[in-house]
Amino acid sequence: MLGSIVGVLDLLLGVLRPAVFVAGAFTAVAAAVSYSVRTRKISPFSPFARFSRDKVDPWLIAPMERRIMRAGGTPYAAPWWALAAVIVGGLILLSAVGFVRDQLMMLAYMSGSGSSLAALLVHWTFSVLKVALFARVISSWVGGSPYSKWWRWSYVLTEWFLGPLRQVIPTIGMIDITVIIAYFGLGILESVITSALL
Repeated sequence: MLGSIVGVLDLLLGVLRPAVFVAGAFTAVAAAVSYSVRTRKISPFSPFARFSRDKVDPWLIAPMERRIMRAGGTPYAAPWWALAAVIVGGLILLSAVGFVRDQLMMLAYMSGSGSSLAALLVHWTFSVLKVALFARVISSWVGGSPYSKWWRWSYVLTEWFLGPLRQVIPTIGMIDITVIIAYFGLGILESVITSALL
């Protein structure tokens, strides 16, 4: 059963990798054209510009432009933000599918003994905590609020150990290195617990 699911995920990854590359390449071309039209490097009255405005911008650039305008940004940046969203979204999708595949393979391998299954559960727990730390870093880059429905889960999962660490670990200038230390600390703690279980 798990082997067939892993096979399906392998097939899905084989399809997704070129699809994400093609989507990124198409978005890069569309972003360059849209930016060139917006900055008048390409005449906005040319057939090429009209095609871009009529066929590509409404579903690719316009949604990002609305978000940027609501946040107080300039519409000229919308094509590049759309490109960044497609690339980051594609990488996250590939990573998520690969992560699920790897975890199912590990589950199939370790399902023979109880101690191995406990070690797998420990690994999953620490993986979720590391993902939450990564989400907090992304949240700080994009100005996400700890009370936002998109980011709140990462704060709930990590603040219980980051709060006390922050009181002990000094910042370096304006850089808070608590998350980095917590990430490596989680890795060390996971390896100690896993080796005790196996």
